[in-house]
Amino acid sequence: MTLFYMFHKVLNSSVMIFYKIAQRVEEMEKSVIGDTRNWTEVQEFTLEGFPAVQNLGKVLFLVHLLAYLASIMGNTLIITITWTDHRLQTPMYFFLRSFSFFECCFVTTVIPKLLAIFLSGRQSISFVACFTQAFVFLFLGTTVFFLMAVLSLDRYLAICKPLYYSTIMNPRMCFLLVTACLSLGFVLMVVPIIMLSQSSFCGSHVIPHFFCDFGPLIHLSCSDTRSTEMLAFILALFILLTSLIITIIAYSNIVVTVVRLPSAKERQKAFSTCSSHLIVLSLMYGSCVFIYVKPKQTNRLDSNREAALVNTVVTPLLNPVIYTLRNKQVHQALRDALSRVRLQK
Repeated sequence: MTLFYMFHKVLNSSVMIFYKIAQRVEEMEKSVIGDTRNWTEVQEFTLEGFPAVQNLGKVLFLVHLLAYLASIMGNTLIITITWTDHRLQTPMYFFLRSFSFFECCFVTTVIPKLLAIFLSGRQSISFVACFTQAFVFLFLGTTVFFLMAVLSLDRYLAICKPLYYSTIMNPRMCFLLVTACLSLGFVLMVVPIIMLSQSSFCGSHVIPHFFCDFGPLIHLSCSDTRSTEMLAFILALFILLTSLIITIIAYSNIVVTVVRLPSAKERQKAFSTCSSHLIVLSLMYGSCVFIYVKPKQTNRLDSNREAALVNTVVTPLLNPVIYTLRNKQVHQALRDALSRVRLQK
């Protein structure tokens, strides 16, 4: 588990760095806002959640708790199976294991707070905690998108360049690619979040969302946030287009190569290793394009809540199911693991 220990250390270090920056920013904000008569010092925000269905709070709490636990258990199962089964010690399953680890961190950033909202009605969150949550959410989300692009490259090399695959995708290269995804996610997200945290907030401090996302926070700002909005739009476009272009190029070459295979069985096997990846990508792109790829972040905040719910609850829940149900190697590894458990009993 050395690799995931290192990932955990990198993630903790990133959060601590941002937390210290956010604390410093908050101190600066207090001094600036304190000198401005008409603006109120911001100490906390209130997450609105879903007020229209607040009367179903306990039912929704139970549903989302089960979805959260299922998502964590499913991704943990993938991590465990791909780590312990010697047949799954390949680059593809290394990236899938990393993806599942980041998914666990991603949902844990948001869902516990959502569960608290369903129980308590409205949930306060401090200024620093709010911006820390926004940063970690966007940082992990960006990392996952770049990791999906890496998975596309991995499938391209495995199917189109099989003779060079083991040479290129060696353990060192796999680790460097995942580290690059983490680094890019951190660098690209820390700037717009710090810029937004330096804005002034006045009037209502109720965030019309179930977590601290970029758009709702911009909506509450009293400052001129046009440059921040444009930067966020450009970065979102860059992240989504980069991973999309890499995926399109990779899978275009894969389709051409697979179509040329002489055996129908070989073609089916090649496509089966890619279909799960494409399904997960389509789910992720659908919700993220709807939420983030628009120049004006204050538009359609209500509909963003539903799209964000898909991105933070539904997709992480479906990902383990998609990857396990459509993968014969994972099926076999699960059956073998269950057999070993029965024999031990």
